[in-house]
Amino acid sequence: MAELDSRKRCCETDDIDLDESLDKVSSQKKQRQDLKGILLGYGNPLLDISVQATEEYLQKYDLKADNAILADDKHKPMYKEMAETFKDVEYVPGGATLNAIRVAQWLIQDPGATTFFGCIAHDEFGDILSKSAQAAGMNVKFQYTDREPTGTCAVVCTNKQRSLVANLAAANCFTEDHLDNSDNWAAVEAAKFFYFASFPLTVCPSAMLRIAKHAAEKNKVVLMNMSAPFLCTFFKDPMLQMLPYVDYWFGNESETAEFAKANELGTTDVKEIAVKIANWNKINKLRPRIVVITQGSEPSVVVEGGKIKEYPVIPISEADIVDTNGAGDAFVGGFLAQLVQNRSLDECMHCGNYVANVVLHRTGCTVPEQPNYKPLSSQ
Repeated sequence: MAELDSRKRCCETDDIDLDESLDKVSSQKKQRQDLKGILLGYGNPLLDISVQATEEYLQKYDLKADNAILADDKHKPMYKEMAETFKDVEYVPGGATLNAIRVAQWLIQDPGATTFFGCIAHDEFGDILSKSAQAAGMNVKFQYTDREPTGTCAVVCTNKQRSLVANLAAANCFTEDHLDNSDNWAAVEAAKFFYFASFPLTVCPSAMLRIAKHAAEKNKVVLMNMSAPFLCTFFKDPMLQMLPYVDYWFGNESETAEFAKANELGTTDVKEIAVKIANWNKINKLRPRIVVITQGSEPSVVVEGGKIKEYPVIPISEADIVDTNGAGDAFVGGFLAQLVQNRSLDECMHCGNYVANVVLHRTGCTVPEQPNYKPLSSQ
């Protein structure tokens, strides 16, 4: 009888454990279902053409290290020249927004968690971009044009720094009516987080603004990156049109300095500038704006609710850095991957630093097949 009672109690315990396990699996499954299409980005899809070059090559095309510009006529010969005369030319799917979204998808691991809008052509480079994004698990909704070839970006690496020269081509043909397609707008409605680099401000700021207004009306989250110093100056007006809708504002120290100069903020101190941006007029007042400023090997500055906090980067020796191309995009991708899963700001920064460090050890914005990220809670 005692043995029977013991077996009964054991069965009851097993039933409870089984119920708890089923509840846990059901909860995890629901959480994963909730991640489908949760993050959407619009940007300029470009195929990076990457070479290792000399300072003289930068001077030949009037380029600066650790900078990004749009190609003009004098830069057009670069692309063919790089492909034909340099050894070890690498072709890597890129574009700032696409990089960040691809990294976020890599970390989230659930196929279809991310969606991307941009314009390409029906050509070889377009096929490479489309297939690589789909292979990464992204839901790509490209607009296609026959007016221009798929965009490219010359990545000239010198002394482990990169100079970017973007030939937008097809990316420059994106139009707002792409959002009018019912499937595309359904993706906007399904997303809860939206990320933009500032590069599309030169292409179709109205599409960015339309999505941002939708986000504000539905209390969704908008994240935006200053992306390059020239955008803060020459595309200041559309950038300032977007800023009131932005919940998370990213940039590096040079972009921050240029933003302050262009908007006459009266200071060159990164922390003071970050506070001023955080306090800028905001449409959705249900949450404060968070500003994240990276500073290379120096600690990142973060402003949240009027408080300033610094986050050290993961140390890396100069000898271990392959190049810096894509490290900033990877940082944002890591941040996004945690944010969409409702993780803390500390966790978002921790993951951003992790992926940036991974990318610094590699050529361009590339990642291993599987992430090896260890959350703060496990350390």
